[in-house]
Amino acid sequence: MRNLQKSVILTVVLACIGFTINAQNNSSFGFKGGLNYSANGDYFESASTNAETPDRNIGYHIGVFGKIGDKLYLRPELVYTATKSDYDSDAFSIKKIDVPLLVGLKVIGPISVFAGPSFQYILETEFEGIDIDTVKNDFSVGFNFGVGFNLNKIGIDLRYERGFSENEATFIDTNIATVNSRIDTRPDQLILSLSIGL
Repeated sequence: MRNLQKSVILTVVLACIGFTINAQNNSSFGFKGGLNYSANGDYFESASTNAETPDRNIGYHIGVFGKIGDKLYLRPELVYTATKSDYDSDAFSIKKIDVPLLVGLKVIGPISVFAGPSFQYILETEFEGIDIDTVKNDFSVGFNFGVGFNLNKIGIDLRYERGFSENEATFIDTNIATVNSRIDTRPDQLILSLSIGL
């Protein structure tokens, strides 16, 4: 199953690269990076039915993008993302690879709107002071939508991302002997990016 997930991600990445290389007109390529204001889902202790809602925290992302088309365009991206959510005194962090496939439309001058799926592969999870047992699915799917402002080769965009696929991390807290507690790992975040076309 994990090999199948990796094959899907590799196929998507190669398709993004192929689209960018093969586009003859109105295509560009560049780098992007920025900040994520994010939280994962609720935290459930095995001994309690009460859910603890996380506080949002600042993360970051860096990656590459391609853009194909002008007024109506396709924008594939390949991004490394690090996020963190605070649960009381502990922080749950995720490092992952995101592959958004966005369709955008210029609406007024340099302003555009866009939306599309985001394929995500979790590289690493960590909960301070607690051993992570397992993440249900390393591969998941989310959705992005937002607005962008582009002036020549410089772009700024603000987007919202929400995870679609139900996904949880389970763990064992050796300090309090809590077994099979879990966190909903689906992202819920605002993403602010600066991009530079080449």
